Amino acid sequence: MAAWTILTPDLGHRVPLLPDNLFGHLVATAVPGVEEWREGAYRCTLRLPGGPGIAALRPGPSGASYVRATLHLTDPADADNAVAVCRRILDLDADPAVIDTALAADPVLAPLVATAPGRRVPGTADAEQFAVRAVLGQQVSTAAARTHAARLVAAHGDPVEDPAGGLTHLFPRPARLAAMDPGLLALPGARRAAVLGLVRALADGSVDLSPGADPATAAAQLAILPGIGPWTVGSVAMRALGDRDAFLAGDLGVRLAAQRLGLPATPGALTRRADIWRPWRAYAVQHLWATGDHQVNRMPS
Repeated sequence: MAAWTILTPDLGHRVPLLPDNLFGHLVATAVPGVEEWREGAYRCTLRLPGGPGIAALRPGPSGASYVRATLHLTDPADADNAVAVCRRILDLDADPAVIDTALAADPVLAPLVATAPGRRVPGTADAEQFAVRAVLGQQVSTAAARTHAARLVAAHGDPVEDPAGGLTHLFPRPARLAAMDPGLLALPGARRAAVLGLVRALADGSVDLSPGADPATAAAQLAILPGIGPWTVGSVAMRALGDRDAFLAGDLGVRLAAQRLGLPATPGALTRRADIWRPWRAYAVQHLWATGDHQVNRMPS
């Protein structure tokens, strides 16, 4: 590979920014070879127009209004594109003053917001990649989902030379996955069919998750695919399509949090109760998740 172009921009954001669940979630769900936590930074490979790239994102000191990025680029013309991806991963364009004020108007959420202002919604470098990973993760543990994704990466990803860490591949393109031998997917039959149906729909354009895609349209396209339910559609909308009102009423962690807080725990009743959190329900989900003891809520060590 030709020499990398290395840039070190500071990515500005409105304060406060709570890094715990943001970096915690990204690292707890990281796919080996594509993402890692190294020397206090979240690192990931990027598929950019001019060639592969690598981003390292390091939270600033407490109270800082920036995140420090280190970008390794094949083509320096991809700098603006890479910065935009990094901002999307960390939800750096959010306005916490507006969001926190709105959520704190609910007496149930007010103590959570006061304790942890500035929560962000962890995003993704690539919406198609995230959708595939979400289907792989249906009804299995975080560790199992990472294992399934890592196998796809090792078998079908594009190799990358990482000069500063342990990243090895770009996540495979949908067209590559659509052409693979289904027998190599060590999944139950229904989930294997769901993965194949998704990558084929992404490859032929019947599901459009490209940058700028309308979240509502994309969610509707996903919802009609066999084996893809409301949790997956909501997760993709929230973390990959930038829908800040996406709500995971059926998520187990959300329902357990609702029980702890004295909120309705059935999906229908909780959805009705959550109407007060519009249009910021995706941020309410982050606060609900944070009431549980899970590594996604903790800064990586």
